[in-house]
Amino acid sequence: MTVSATEKRVAFRKLHEAGCFVIPNPWDLGSARLLQSLGFKALASTSAGFAWSTGRPDYGLACDEVVGHLAQLCAGTDLPLNADFENGFADAPQAVAANVTKALHAGVAGLSIENRSGNSGQPLYDDARAAERIAAARAAIDGIDRNAILVARCEGFLVGEADLSATIRRLIAFAEAGADCLYAPGLTTKQQISEVVRAVAPKPVNVLVGSALGFSVAELAELGVRRVSVGGALARAAWGGFMRAAKEIASHGTFTEFANGYPGGELQKTLGRPRF
Repeated sequence: MTVSATEKRVAFRKLHEAGCFVIPNPWDLGSARLLQSLGFKALASTSAGFAWSTGRPDYGLACDEVVGHLAQLCAGTDLPLNADFENGFADAPQAVAANVTKALHAGVAGLSIENRSGNSGQPLYDDARAAERIAAARAAIDGIDRNAILVARCEGFLVGEADLSATIRRLIAFAEAGADCLYAPGLTTKQQISEVVRAVAPKPVNVLVGSALGFSVAELAELGVRRVSVGGALARAAWGGFMRAAKEIASHGTFTEFANGYPGGELQKTLGRPRF
């Protein structure tokens, strides 16, 4: 039985009401269906992981390419999908709204909008402009399905502006502009995370864990984090296995790394199951 977009959005919103859940990031339909088979309750796309799979860098794809990818992921699993929607693929609030509308029609249960401008001279949008962009995204979502989740991302820590007070100020403004969930990738300490959680409460906070030195889910839950994503880390892990095996062949003419591959029979069995 196919799960409708509305049903996925209702379920996704419910996940944000209490507890702490992991929202892993597949980069294609196969990885999405494997994650579903492991019992995860929701998924999130990864702009980096998908871009790498096409032979391009992160932020190297056009909006319509990403929307097509999102539509495939949404149709291919019965889990809610949160879209890594970069900066909305536009500067002007009305253009962001138009692109958000495209993503909603693709079936996503939620999406994130960054305050990263793509301009090296001014890597973050002016704070007022950034809030206007979030408000425009909110209006676009509400015009289609109020159940969909809007995530607002403050990218300061990823562009060299590691100012926690400025990050918190922006997240509060984004919450006031209509964001349902707040996200500041790049936080590295329990104190930073706790301060963000307290500042935007009762709205939920997403934390990125992208390395082996990160926190456990239990530790993040104790800090009040509502959801945990991994960005491009799973894609990098897959590429890591690929490159170790390929380099071994190229450098030594041996194939021992293949012993660490996931069994083909298991992939056949899992991906051959009915989706719904």
